[in-house]
Amino acid sequence: MRLLPYNRAAAVQYAHRWAYGRNPAFYDYEMIGGDCTNFASQCVYAGSGVMNYTKDFGWYYIDANNKAPAWTGVEFFYRFMTRAESTVGPVARPVPISLLEPGDVVQLSFDGEAWNHSPVVVRLVRQPALRPADVLIAAHSYDSDNRPLSTYDYRGIRFLHFIGVRKE
Repeated sequence: MRLLPYNRAAAVQYAHRWAYGRNPAFYDYEMIGGDCTNFASQCVYAGSGVMNYTKDFGWYYIDANNKAPAWTGVEFFYRFMTRAESTVGPVARPVPISLLEPGDVVQLSFDGEAWNHSPVVVRLVRQPALRPADVLIAAHSYDSDNRPLSTYDYRGIRFLHFIGVRKE
């Protein structure tokens, strides 16, 4: 299995293009729980170009009713992206804020218990980013583009830095 580069520019370009709209190739889950992780998955897919079609435990989207839990679920997305197994798909590591780059994903907990939101990093005002005000994001559910991360009211935060894409 080869680890190839993650195309951050493609992920960010996709995020800007669809931050305030919906790509008709993907279902909009806004009215049934939120669309944030679906949007984050689309951005990461734009930067990786591969899906993992492993039933239940992969990361894929075929249609609204045929997708992996990791495509739309915040916690499932985290588990898939940070998996230890050498399987096909994008790979991320939890990192401190100072290691974030455009194309990475932030996850927020609004109540301090469950993880609720997955915005995509589109720009760093200062590098390395040392505080949430330095991180600009794009997201669905709370549709935004170039929004400072510091404008969210959250109780928990974690950062996913993409290290590459595994391909056979």
